[in-house]
Amino acid sequence: MPKVPVYNIEGQQIGEIELSDSIFNVPVNTHVLHQAVVAHLANRRQGTFAAKTRAEVRGGGRKPWRQKGTGRARQGSIRAPTWRKGGVVFAKKPRDFSIDLPKKVRRLALKCALSSKVKENNLIVLDRWDMNQYRTKEVIRVLKNLGLENEKALIVIPEKNEYLQKSTKNIPEVKTLQVGNLNVFDILKYDKFIILQDAVKKVEEVYA
Repeated sequence: MPKVPVYNIEGQQIGEIELSDSIFNVPVNTHVLHQAVVAHLANRRQGTFAAKTRAEVRGGGRKPWRQKGTGRARQGSIRAPTWRKGGVVFAKKPRDFSIDLPKKVRRLALKCALSSKVKENNLIVLDRWDMNQYRTKEVIRVLKNLGLENEKALIVIPEKNEYLQKSTKNIPEVKTLQVGNLNVFDILKYDKFIILQDAVKKVEEVYA
């Protein structure tokens, strides 16, 4: 079982924690990670765009001029794609981009992402982080104590903490997620992975 140090919000090491081999010490499968990221980005697409074809654009029912004898190119409609205000040739239509990955693949991808953070020494465990007011300065202070003031960091908490979640929204390179919203894309996107000790237990319970 991999062991990682546990820190407090002052940046002091106060102990160690053993992480589960089945979650934090899995061989990293880059192909599975790629599949998970592609699926995540595809599932975020709304697919609500729409453009009109020449059949749907208003007007253009009459032939603008006769076929021959005018000296101009033949035209069948003023709503052809070559005309101003004409239809779009291959018009985009609403569609569903979602990709459904098997549950086992999704779980494996998450375990691979978490294991990669441990192997790269980018996983930081905090004993607790209690906030009872909205204070972005307090979040910046804790990150500075941990030596992460200039790092892209993902903070994982066991349950909803509105004060902490909203306090990090003003920091462009920092994001806070609950364990239930954990995903491969965000784990890989942020350089440092900060997780509360209670959240570690919850991850091991859910994904064991």
